[in-house]
Amino acid sequence: MAEKIILKGITWNHSRGFVPMVATAQRFSELNPNVEITWEKRSLQQFADFSIQELAQRFDLLVIDHPWAGFAAKTRSIVPLDKYLSKGYIQDQRQSTVGRSFESYSYDGHQWALAIDAATPVASSRPDLLDEHGFQLPASFEDLLALARKGLVAFAGIPIDVLMSFYMFCCSLGEDPCQNEDAVISDETGIKALQLFRELASHIDPENFHRNPIQVYEAMTRTDDIAYCPFAYGYSNYSRRGYARKLLHFHDMVSLDGKTNLKSTLGGTGLAVSSNSSNIDIAVQYVNYVASAACQQTVFFENGGQPGHISAWTDAEVNRQTHNYFSNTLPALQRAFLRPRYHGHMFFQDHAGDIVRDYLMKGGNEKEVLNKMNELYLKSRNLQVA
Repeated sequence: MAEKIILKGITWNHSRGFVPMVATAQRFSELNPNVEITWEKRSLQQFADFSIQELAQRFDLLVIDHPWAGFAAKTRSIVPLDKYLSKGYIQDQRQSTVGRSFESYSYDGHQWALAIDAATPVASSRPDLLDEHGFQLPASFEDLLALARKGLVAFAGIPIDVLMSFYMFCCSLGEDPCQNEDAVISDETGIKALQLFRELASHIDPENFHRNPIQVYEAMTRTDDIAYCPFAYGYSNYSRRGYARKLLHFHDMVSLDGKTNLKSTLGGTGLAVSSNSSNIDIAVQYVNYVASAACQQTVFFENGGQPGHISAWTDAEVNRQTHNYFSNTLPALQRAFLRPRYHGHMFFQDHAGDIVRDYLMKGGNEKEVLNKMNELYLKSRNLQVA
């Protein structure tokens, strides 16, 4: 009898992050009886913050956030999957992953994780509450402000989310942030983005500045106070029957210029293998299985996952079970902005959101806000790997 191989994985604490990993691990073990995979979970904040270098010393498998790709490339704490998976498989992933999700884990000529989960901020609504208050889905920023003035709008207001939304406003005004090395964004675009964001923020309940996307969706489904969220990282779980008290419908976002919808900042998660694992080949086999089209459309999705593979997003049964979450929001995923992944960007990401959030909550001079962000940005650009 073959010796038992035990792999340990770390993921994030939500039905979307934990349950599909447990389910795929169970099925993989049934197909490979000598392999046992156990999953642990950490909070959403720890998921964004905690160094993958430290996690890679304790776990064989890691579900990671793509801004860690540059750090991974520098530290080699996780393995380049292109050295273990076939060229054909990698090519299929490159062509079949939603938006720039595959690319988000590519760095320095290697593939550091496979995008098993795809997300970007999208709009969501309680159709029953919109009807009750006599509103239709907003199409323009002016429509959105009209709804917000009635107290019916919420968005995720914790620092990391407002930073991602600041990026979104910049992109939607025609300039992607962090494209040069000495400024986050031009003053003209940055000031306009901040002012638009502040105008909307002035009409939302201050409680939302303490909520991440999950907490916004919980507030939308547990109470009857919020009819619409214009942008927050999408969670298909809330569009599935029985998951929450009330069903959410998800949509593409409003338009600033009447021509194109908001361009939000790509999220999602990737599955990586630790360089310290003593069973790298088996771990890679599991990654291969989880990221495959067949698994993504079935076992992964059916257990709360939000697939990264395009075949799941266009699958009729997947969309039937989620009130068309995937087909409705796919355009937003396909155009989403890929945020920077240079080694020091995690430092910038950890601190710049506080500056934007303070401005949204209290007001202030937009140029001073941008100057503070630029100071952080320059520091992040100069960070070296320890």
